[in-house]
Amino acid sequence: MSKKNLFTLFLGLLVLWAGFHGFAQEITVDGGGELPTDSPNFFSVVKSGGILGIILWIAIFLASISCIALIVDAFLTVRMAKVMPPSLVGNVKSAMEQGDVMKALQHCEEEPCPVANILSAGFSNVEEGFDTIQDAVSVAAAMEEEQLMQRVNYLNVVGNLAPMLGLLGTVQGMIKAFAGLAQAGAGGGGALAAAISQALWTTAFGLFVAIPALAFFYFFRNKASTIILTMEMHTLEEIKILRNVEVVEG
Repeated sequence: MSKKNLFTLFLGLLVLWAGFHGFAQEITVDGGGELPTDSPNFFSVVKSGGILGIILWIAIFLASISCIALIVDAFLTVRMAKVMPPSLVGNVKSAMEQGDVMKALQHCEEEPCPVANILSAGFSNVEEGFDTIQDAVSVAAAMEEEQLMQRVNYLNVVGNLAPMLGLLGTVQGMIKAFAGLAQAGAGGGGALAAAISQALWTTAFGLFVAIPALAFFYFFRNKASTIILTMEMHTLEEIKILRNVEVVEG
């Protein structure tokens, strides 16, 4: 992993941690700027939501863990060196310049990766004609693109799911708050405000998960698109060599 990628990962995790840490502090401040002793802490907010609220908090925390894991995984997998190892590209190019398709296929089998799978699909059909080679390469390229983007798309799922979980938790908290107000009568305005304040925490945490998840999703999606385009361009170059090989063998 390059220094730039490490710095980006560190910055994203730092922002996520800072958001959680800031919202996990006591949130009620009086006019003198001191925190009241009866200000609700994070654990009391979690417990105040009841069974459903606790379940939603667990889901949000799982989403945050998934977000971090997916970001780390994307940094490790969505890399040009991972998808198109320079050693494999050089070996295949050298073998094809010599007209040795079987040697090129052997290099692909020895170093499996997305571009190796695409080239293998073409090399395996070298005797079937150029049209068959092109179709096989197109199918293999589409499959590899789907597999690469599928893992990145999970970040989009987390980014959209986390605020929805937070909103559901807030709605559930608001329902409890107004139900409590109905029982307390007209003098329960302060309790209602405190209950609504606690209910909004889930939405806040959901957004703090969603923002970095969506930001990294678009970052890795653009990066993956660039890698895929480069891979397809390289594959087309090798197909042209295969056409020449086919003519010689024919």
